[in-house]
This record gives sequence, structure tokens and C-alpha cells, in this order.
Amino acid sequence: MADDERPELPDKAPREGDAPREELASHADETSHAEDTARSDEASVAQENPGTDAPTRPPAGQHAASGADAAAPSTPAPGAGAHVAEHARPAASGRNAWLTLARAGAPRATRTQVVAALLCGLLGFGIVVQVSSTREKPLTGLRQNELVRILDETTRRGNELARQAASLREQLGDLESGNADQEALLALAQERATVQGILSGRLPAEGPGVAIRVSAGAEPLRATVYRAILEELRNAGAEVVQVGDVRIVASSSFIDTAQGVSLDGTVLTSPVEWRVIGAADTIVPALEIPGGAMAQVRNAGATGEVTTRDKVEVTAVREAPATQWAVPVPVEPAD
Repeated sequence: MADDERPELPDKAPREGDAPREELASHADETSHAEDTARSDEASVAQENPGTDAPTRPPAGQHAASGADAAAPSTPAPGAGAHVAEHARPAASGRNAWLTLARAGAPRATRTQVVAALLCGLLGFGIVVQVSSTREKPLTGLRQNELVRILDETTRRGNELARQAASLREQLGDLESGNADQEALLALAQERATVQGILSGRLPAEGPGVAIRVSAGAEPLRATVYRAILEELRNAGAEVVQVGDVRIVASSSFIDTAQGVSLDGTVLTSPVEWRVIGAADTIVPALEIPGGAMAQVRNAGATGEVTTRDKVEVTAVREAPATQWAVPVPVEPAD
């Protein structure tokens, strides 16, 4: 038999299982067609209701949920959840921001800070106690014998002043009654003029007292130190004081200048000599009181020496300035 006359054979012989494959393919085509139809329906629904989101369908081929999954509570629609989250998120964010800021600004006391605060409190208490102790009277630091001596000197000084007051009252009574003669009046006037001349600095003076020598250290002394010495001398009853070549009067003052301490226009140079007439037994303890004038001199780096003398000569004098505003009060004659 010729080749062209041979019967044509099929390319492949049908195999067992081809029919099920065709059925699966047909089923897949139907499923795809159903999905396309569902998508078109969802799109049309979304166009008709733009305010709502189309529900999502599970992809084709997935099996139904199990009984446990079906029993689970359903979640809200995606559109509704997003809408609620948009409104809740700003409030939550604002509260979180304020809470974070409050936590950052809140003080956090550590152990080191507590210890530092405690030390600062103790330091402040110590300063207050120190200031209070320095403000106490300097007599509290004296011994009993020194206090007794100061009390005796004060009593003696008070008795002298009382006698002087009594003498002056007696003289005033004699003058008012006219019993004093001319010589007594002249002697009284001369005595009063002498006293006024010494106190005003117009006359030289001499008498028992002390000599003070103040030598500055590496740093010059300030005017406050000299003022402290003068105040102690006046409180102790010093009658006449001379500093260097300057006589101390009621209007005298110490001033700090670029050249140093100036006393009534005269610059003082170290060492500064003080001549004081008065009761030495009262003046020396007053100067040496703890925390007093001489203590300030030594604390400033200077040295101070106080020497008792039986005779102190004060030679510097001052001219009495003319008064510019004050005038004597006219004396009315007695009736």
C-alpha cells in the first residue's frame, strides 16, 4: 500500500482523565464570568450611591468561613471606621501632646538635687545665725572683770556729769539772783570760753589719755575703719582727739579718695598717729572690744597699737567757721 493511501491517524490518542480537565476549565470560565458580573454590579451600585463604599467580596475560589469564623462579631464597615478615626485622631493627638509636654516640664527630683537643696538650706541657716551673732552687742564677748571695770567707769563718769550739772545749776541760780560779784562773773565767763574753745578745737589742750598708732598693711585702709575708731572714742568719753595734724571737731569726716583716706581735706599717710585725751581706763577696753574698732583694723590686714599715757598734748587747732544759717536765740529779760 502506498504511503498516501494510508489512513490518517489522530495526533494523540485520548487519554484517561482528559474529560475532567475540560470540566474544570469550563467551571473556571463560569467562575470568572460570575466575578466580572459581580464587579460590574458593585461599580454600578457605587455610582448610584457615591457616599457609601461598596462592600468587598471575598475572592473567587475561597470557601465559606468555618463555624467559628462565622460566629465572630462583624467589624464595622471600612468607610464608617475611617470616618470615626478621622474625628478621634486629632483629639487623641492633642491629649498626647499635652501629656508629653506636662511630663517634660514636671520637676524630677533626683538624689543629687535633694542633697544640693539640703546643703543650700543649711548654708542659709548658718548665714542667718552668723549675721544674728554679729548684730549682738559687743559687750557679750567680754569677761566678767572687764564688764565690772566698764560699769565702774560708766558710774564714775555719770557721777562727774551729775556734779558738773549741779555746779552749773548753782552758778545759774547765782547769776539769776544777782548775788555773784563782778569777779566771779568774769571767772565764770572765762572758764566757759576755755571749755568751748577746747571742745570746738580753737584752743590746744593737754591731759591724760591714750596714743593710737595704725599702720596699713598690703592694702590701704578704708574710711569706714577710721570712722569706727572715732565712734568708739566718742562713746568712751574722749574729750579731745587729734589725727595726724588734723584736730577732730563735730563736723569732721573721713572720706575715701583716689589718693587714700581724706580727713577734712587732708590725705592721711600710714602710719596714722592718734592723740586722745580722756579716761584711758574706759577708752582702752572700748577699743579692744571683740569685733570693735581695733578688731576691724586687724581684720583689714593692718596693725594697731594702743598706749596709755599720763600726758597727751594736742597742739592742732581749728578756726571756728562762721555760721551761715544759725543765729543765737535772743534772751528775754527776766521779770
